[in-house]
Amino acid sequence: MSSIDPKSLLPASIADRVSALTVKEGRAIAVIDAAGLGDGERAEIERAVTDILSEREEISQVHVAMTAERVQRRLIAVGSGKGGVGKSTLTANLAIALARRGRKVGLVDADIYGPSQPVILGNQGSKPVARDEKLVPVESAFGIPVLSMGHLVEPGRALAWRGPMAGNALSQLVDAHWGDVDTLLVDLPPGTGDVQLTMLQRFKPLGAVLVSTPQDLALIDAARAGQLFDQAGVPVIGLVENMAGYACPHCGELSDPFGKGGVETAAARLELPFLGRIPLDLAIREGSDRGKPPAAEDGALASPFHEIAAKVDAWIGENS
Repeated sequence: MSSIDPKSLLPASIADRVSALTVKEGRAIAVIDAAGLGDGERAEIERAVTDILSEREEISQVHVAMTAERVQRRLIAVGSGKGGVGKSTLTANLAIALARRGRKVGLVDADIYGPSQPVILGNQGSKPVARDEKLVPVESAFGIPVLSMGHLVEPGRALAWRGPMAGNALSQLVDAHWGDVDTLLVDLPPGTGDVQLTMLQRFKPLGAVLVSTPQDLALIDAARAGQLFDQAGVPVIGLVENMAGYACPHCGELSDPFGKGGVETAAARLELPFLGRIPLDLAIREGSDRGKPPAAEDGALASPFHEIAAKVDAWIGENS
């Protein structure tokens, strides 16, 4: 027998990964596609194939070859100069919108001291497991695997860590079992501190998205964050203006409590792309608090996130 149909011998879950299976002079050679599998899963499949094929009388030796193209994982940093500008909300919705465009997206909540992604993505209380001394990301209802210090410590517990400890924590979150994720969004803490420096030194992002509200103080801090990426040779994909315009729920009158157009003006001055603006809307905040990000659905609230994601998606395609 020169060839064997793998589906007739192996369980379907394994047979689907068999790209070739031949038997010659009592020696079986199985080639398995191991893309996206961890070391433990590879060993388990190799053991199962060897055991099953060894039971056949015509086979005296079994050799299993694992092949997989290395996933080219791109890191996209999402940063801001200061806190409270809606960076985490943008990151979660951007991740969902990119996934809906076909990218295999994961999310690292690198805000070590103030993690919020478990709340926004609705998997607070879930705990990641470790495999082969690396963390396995926690799944979410939106198909976005995520790792956050919020999954590793008790809710509400304050972390009093010095810089090196925070940097090591970031490394554990990024260097995890991300499987076939090809685009990893990193929700950075505000500012330009140890976590940002650790990321730039160990895991250089493909690009960065900066978030700011329209007022001058936030824009000054956002410009500092942009300078940090520029000095590290990380291109800024563009700027996003958040909390841009508020519609009164009673009379419908539009107002601009944080100003208007400041980020777009700053982007033009810095010669950086302007990716779009997101309104100050109570429903966005309520959705984030309930673990129901607007980008998971369609409609007026989702539209700004999807428009920004389209521009980021195109930039990734042009620069990968």
